[in-house]
Amino acid sequence: MDSPQRMCMSCRRQYDKRDLIRIVRSGENIFVDKTFKAAGRGAYVCHNKECLQRLVKHKLLSKAFKCEVPPNVYAEIEAEYDR
Repeated sequence: MDSPQRMCMSCRRQYDKRDLIRIVRSGENIFVDKTFKAAGRGAYVCHNKECLQRLVKHKLLSKAFKCEVPPNVYAEIEAEYDR
C-alpha cells in the first residue's frame, strides 16, 4: 500500500507524509507534531533548508494558520532539521 502524499507548503512538491515535518495548530497552540496524529490544522514542510528559509521569510505558517506564529515555533522546526 502506498504511503499518503502531502505537499510541502514551501516548495509545493509532493512527498510521502512521513518524509515531511508536520506543524499543527490546535486551538491557540502551534507545535511540531512528531506523531503525525495530533488533532488540529496541519501544515507540512520538507527537510530542505531552503524551504525552511522560505517558510520564515514569507511567514507561510502565519498565512496557513491565519494567526501570528511565535518565533519559538520556527526554532522548534529548525531543531527538527538538525536531527
